[in-house]
Amino acid sequence: MLSHAHIWAAIDRLAKRYQLSPSGLARRAGLDPTTFNKSKRIAPDGRRRWPSTESLAKILEATNASFDEFLILMNNGEGSLPQRRVPLIGFAQAGGGGFFDDGGFPLGGGWEEVDFPDIRDENAYALEIAGDSMLPVYRDGDTIIVSPAAGIRRGDRVVTKTRSGEVMAKLLARKTATSVTLVSFNPEHEDRHFNLEDIEWMARIVWASQ
Repeated sequence: MLSHAHIWAAIDRLAKRYQLSPSGLARRAGLDPTTFNKSKRIAPDGRRRWPSTESLAKILEATNASFDEFLILMNNGEGSLPQRRVPLIGFAQAGGGGFFDDGGFPLGGGWEEVDFPDIRDENAYALEIAGDSMLPVYRDGDTIIVSPAAGIRRGDRVVTKTRSGEVMAKLLARKTATSVTLVSFNPEHEDRHFNLEDIEWMARIVWASQ
């Protein structure tokens, strides 16, 4: 059931996903910084205030999130959304051959699978995080959902595979016609810069099961 609390919780979760406060999310979307403040959610007379459809559309555009993803956030990964199974592979395996085509789409069968709310990308798959190189955003054992069909823009969290077989999850800081800059989540690990020709594929992280 759609509720006032679910809508505002989804906005808070969307902000947290991008390591923003609700005010920071509003600014990123070109809105007044106070748009999503907790003081704006209940009127002085006690009436519930709802975010406008325009403000919701703007934060989805600013974060490149789909409405399906917002529904998942609203349900906190649970509830009425249809479920389906997506392939699961370990990060260490992902660097090997035979799992993905040149576009980053999964190949073949026989993968382990996990249940996940349907995000309407038949090629979506899950990767299991290993090690501490992606702290504090992703921990050892976390599962991230990757959508090869999702659009990518600056500021998105992405999984990237280089032509040398290295697979990494990082923040896309910059992409030009010739180069890519990726920012590490863990400050102990350096940022990475690549010639575009050295990137085999890049896909957006649309969810993390933590």
